Amino acid sequence: MKRITLLGATGSIGLRTLELVSSFPEEFAVAGLAARGSNVELIADLCRKYSPRAVALLDPAAVDRLAATLPAPRPELLAGPAGLVAVARDADADIVVSALVGAAGLLPTMAAIRAGRAVALANKETLVMAGSLMTAAARARGVTLLPVDSEHSAVFQCLQGHNRGDVHRILLTASGGPFRETPAARLAHVTVEDALRHPTWKMGAKITIDSATLMNKGLEIIEARWLFDVASDRVQVVVHPQSIVHSMVEYIDGSVIAQLGVADMGVPILYALTYPERRPAPASTSRASGGSRSSSRTRTSSRASGSPGSRSSAAAPRRWCSTPPTRSRSRRSSTGGSASPRSPS
Repeated sequence: MKRITLLGATGSIGLRTLELVSSFPEEFAVAGLAARGSNVELIADLCRKYSPRAVALLDPAAVDRLAATLPAPRPELLAGPAGLVAVARDADADIVVSALVGAAGLLPTMAAIRAGRAVALANKETLVMAGSLMTAAARARGVTLLPVDSEHSAVFQCLQGHNRGDVHRILLTASGGPFRETPAARLAHVTVEDALRHPTWKMGAKITIDSATLMNKGLEIIEARWLFDVASDRVQVVVHPQSIVHSMVEYIDGSVIAQLGVADMGVPILYALTYPERRPAPASTSRASGGSRSSSRTRTSSRASGSPGSRSSAAAPRRWCSTPPTRSRSRRSSTGGSASPRSPS
């Protein structure tokens, strides 16, 4: 039985994680929950269903309302930033899922790392703010940082069993968001509701807005730089509207390894929870979903992912966001890090 502490329990990643806990009741149990506290009724429902030992809410007033809602015996209730840190550090968990949005996730995630707990990382802002500190702490404690972002989970999987010194570059895919084909003249008139209509992914409001502006992809480049210890110019982006190829790794011999799957965050979450093993996808993860599979769209996807090193003919259009760097086959370490094999953490 793997015990989980979930930071950000009421967000989209948190609720999807709890769905997986329900799907595998003999494999997972909830040790602790943490949230901002904006939906006390939902948190109370989660406490009744999953019986965590401890619950931390960022809003102290929400803790009082939760105490009044839950009859005894109730979980230990913690409040404020110190409460988030305590539940991440002290709850008896095998893995901490870090899914709090924004800066609020930094201190509890660092506390989990320093406590020696494995971390499934869905909060990219923590690495954007303090990537060098987090990765140094993880190395010092022997902690594996397991990416939950679909793109970074894909890269993590593509790196398994390979020498990091043989990596030429990392290729993150981007759907292009809801405004990919919107004429520039119309962008001044789009609404928040328009921006929240992501074409392929169902996500929380902040990341959906960031995806509409492509700011999220910039954050993901920084996240990849720290997660995989690569120079930022070795992390590039390709627009792939179908969201079937989640990311790719190109090696120095020209081989490209890609991870494909449906557009369901349950897939990378489950992989992080069960790593290094895998489990059958629950029935809620439809293998038939994940965007249009029409022949014309498949050809577009194939052209995008089949010409990373521009070795093919001119008929395959360039779609990279930056010019591919010149490959030096004699240089073994092309990642900006050590040429020796490295753990994916």
